[in-house]
Amino acid sequence: FFQDVQKHSVHTLVFRSLKRTHDMFVSDHAKPIALDDHSHKVKMSSKLKADYGAVLHMCVDRINKSSISFFKTPLDHSMPSEAGVHSMALTLPPSQARLDAGRTAASVGDIHRHAGIAERSQPPMSSLVHMEAGGTKTSALVRKAPTMPKPAWHPPWKLFRVISGHLGWVRSIAVEPGNQWFVTGSADRTIKIWDLASGKLKLSLTGHISTVRGVAVSSRSPYLFSCGEDKQVKCWDLEYNKVIRHYHGHLSAVYGLDLHPTIDVLVTCSRDATARVWDIRSKANVHTLSGHTNTVATVKCQAAEPQIITGSHDSTIRLWDLVAGKTRATLTNHKKSVRAVVLHPRQYTFASGSADNIKQWTFPDGNFIQNLSGHNAIINTLAVNSDGVLVSGADNGTIHMWDWRTGYNFQRIHAAVQPGSLDSESGIFACMFDHSESRLITAEADKTIKVYREDDTATEESHPVNWKPEILKRKRF
Repeated sequence: FFQDVQKHSVHTLVFRSLKRTHDMFVSDHAKPIALDDHSHKVKMSSKLKADYGAVLHMCVDRINKSSISFFKTPLDHSMPSEAGVHSMALTLPPSQARLDAGRTAASVGDIHRHAGIAERSQPPMSSLVHMEAGGTKTSALVRKAPTMPKPAWHPPWKLFRVISGHLGWVRSIAVEPGNQWFVTGSADRTIKIWDLASGKLKLSLTGHISTVRGVAVSSRSPYLFSCGEDKQVKCWDLEYNKVIRHYHGHLSAVYGLDLHPTIDVLVTCSRDATARVWDIRSKANVHTLSGHTNTVATVKCQAAEPQIITGSHDSTIRLWDLVAGKTRATLTNHKKSVRAVVLHPRQYTFASGSADNIKQWTFPDGNFIQNLSGHNAIINTLAVNSDGVLVSGADNGTIHMWDWRTGYNFQRIHAAVQPGSLDSESGIFACMFDHSESRLITAEADKTIKVYREDDTATEESHPVNWKPEILKRKRF
């Protein structure tokens, strides 16, 4: 009890002391400092000359001197009259007037007011409406909202064919350069070759002992490359339909591969957090690209620098120097695993897909362009064609179609699963345009391959672009 009383009394004494101190000085703080009129006028006239000396000669050069009157301060500092200042603003070039309208005219008025000169007969901003010649009103003072480009119209895509034959999830797709057939790799450990026109099975290749995660067909030789969760990377000779080379080195499942377009090099990526560069003919491991801290899920090659791009579950994208075998740039904008990367066929740009966003970048340094938001799922695959149609396929079986330039989502597809499959088995693991870019092939979790094509009967009038500018706000990072 005694402690409570003592504590309360000290508390009260402190606040009483603070109150007395405050009352003692509060009156002094509230009193404004008396101004010396003479020194204030000298200060303001000097400020006017220092701030606007560079443009004071313009009124002399462009306007008859009779329209400008000067007066002298006690220290002979020249200051233009109100009419002179107004005329000077009118003689400024239109572009300069727009830039300096609010700043110059208002500030001169403030200085005149503080210097003891009579106020203008009109408010400072009223003359700014007539800055242009002829006295026409201008919207220079009205800041226009940034306008987004309207997206190009793309015809909608529709399901054209469903191909069945695999006994497990279809994990990868590749189309051969002649556009006659395509290859799929599956969790049933087989690689199947299908006729592109009819969708009929041409050949099955067996040899992997686990899920086939990646396939690629060479445009420079009659070879098919495959990789899988059995850590194996195989080269198949399609003239004999058998394996002729193995590329040994990865310590864990191999999740993807890609062929360099101009040199005989194969690049693979793996769960061991590395990507490896192989000489196709000698089977030598030219480089081991290490730097990622988690599974490398996707890899892409191109002829221009940087020649190799990887996306990883550590949520980063790395651009690699193929000659040195080292990282050129690391892009850390994504917050979730990057499972898909696609290069634009004509532009020097690329896109990456993650559960947080699809992001677009420019080469060679990976400068960020924009986000494509709205596909709220784990994005497993991306594809883009020359018309600027970007396709994203997700774990929940949804496909979104985007306009590459503006990032507008013009179509969403959720195809029904194959009869007999669970609804949960509706993931999209891979998608790819054929070389004519008229067909889109998807590899799915319901063990089917689906083929989409553009609706030839659709027109812009029947399927208008429901364009809303607020959808197209580009979020930074």
